[in-house]
Amino acid sequence: MKPMIGISCCIKTFGVFGMANHAASNTYVRATDLVVGGVPVLIPANGHKADIATLLSRLDGLIFTGSRSNVHPDNYDGPAHAPETPEDAERDAVTLPLIRAAVAAGIPVLAICRGMQEMNVALGGSLHQRLQDLPDHIDHSTPMSPISKVRTGKSHPVVVTEGGWLHRITKARRIAVNSLHNQGVDRLAPGLVIDAEAADGTVEAVHVLHSAGFAVGVQWHPEYDWDHDETSRGIFAAFADAVRARMASLGMQTAAE
Repeated sequence: MKPMIGISCCIKTFGVFGMANHAASNTYVRATDLVVGGVPVLIPANGHKADIATLLSRLDGLIFTGSRSNVHPDNYDGPAHAPETPEDAERDAVTLPLIRAAVAAGIPVLAICRGMQEMNVALGGSLHQRLQDLPDHIDHSTPMSPISKVRTGKSHPVVVTEGGWLHRITKARRIAVNSLHNQGVDRLAPGLVIDAEAADGTVEAVHVLHSAGFAVGVQWHPEYDWDHDETSRGIFAAFADAVRARMASLGMQTAAE
């Protein structure tokens, strides 16, 4: 039996009539299909109507996706966003409680970009809204180029914490990552541990210290290059291993057995 992997969606307007849609990038679906070996299940951003308990009773793992929208500052008592900053309150209302519940239940979590920011906020941390406005910080928002190699290519190095989960995957203390975000961790949530940092001090990877299961976040996008980048593939492979280990512990036979 293949694991069922929940993938968080955003509210996005597109189509001929500009209608609201629940959407997640195909990159997450492909990584779930081809690396995790699971069944992708898109989780709508339906706000307080989301049934968290039912979702967790059916899913074997969760991927919290990146997005152009920012986590709303009301969720961490931050100042109001600058005008025209994209927000998605309906997504926030699903992902924040879902992360808390999944971590408590030991359901494997892989949080990517906005997803890592959500993890930090959900567990009691706060965010910088525009890293590029901070003294001595680089601009972490790659230009929105139509050329994929420019938009998703490696942007800067990060220093990996020795002995952490990411170090076990990379076997290196320094790796290059892509960078497509404005927000970043300000106050680290209690219980989160830093697994990588950029040279300007931006937190780039974390894990939940006392989680009942695999619960990690990365600020970059491994879903863009897992097919040719060993570290990116390793991140999804580690998530897959955790999903199958949990299923085995519950007496569930997996497709790989």
